[in-house]
Amino acid sequence: MHDDLTEEQMRQALFGSANPLSTATAKPASESSAPSPFKAPFKRSAAKPFTPRLRVVLQVGNEYEGKTYELVPEADTLSTLLAQQEAVKAAKKKYKYVEVISVKPM
Repeated sequence: MHDDLTEEQMRQALFGSANPLSTATAKPASESSAPSPFKAPFKRSAAKPFTPRLRVVLQVGNEYEGKTYELVPEADTLSTLLAQQEAVKAAKKKYKYVEVISVKPM
């Protein structure tokens, strides 16, 4: 090994030349202002992140063993227990009797 290398020579050996444009052929300024024959790269619209959703089916009513209705709220979570609890809590505000029928992913 050579111990008498300068810092600049060591940098050039490790990282290459500091001016990569000096080795490449540069176009005159008049040509660079002309429109390019290549199209701009296609911009993709940002994909929406996947949102896990669960559908909770509830049977609700205000009369004991009376007429019941079916509610189908949706929850933005993967936890079936959390989705069930949120749906029951929301249904309890309006109905007295709430029964969970099913919790299924959408």
